[in-house]
Amino acid sequence: MKIIEKPWGREVWIAHNDKYALKLIEFKAGSRSSLQYHEVKHETIYLDQGTLEVEMEDEQGQLMTLTLKPGDVIENPPMRKHRVTAIEDARLIEVSTPELDDVVRVEDDYDRK
Repeated sequence: MKIIEKPWGREVWIAHNDKYALKLIEFKAGSRSSLQYHEVKHETIYLDQGTLEVEMEDEQGQLMTLTLKPGDVIENPPMRKHRVTAIEDARLIEVSTPELDDVVRVEDDYDRK
């Protein structure tokens, strides 16, 4: 297990091997991730606790906003831009392909590249 501190919260890497990755992702209320996409990584996210606003591209490449409550699931295939904003403290469970460094940031509140 590995804990990665982030400006918006933290990631707890539970499993990471050559076939899949499993993370708990914790967001502080009022914070948000970068607007990003993955070139290869494919992820499925389950909201365990809290409320999130999720911006994600539709099939035409337009950003739409969804509000997620506990029990909701979203899928981010490669190349789909997405961003998470925590309305209240939130915990996500993310299962993905193993390419955890595959992040292309389009916009970032914390000046990360």
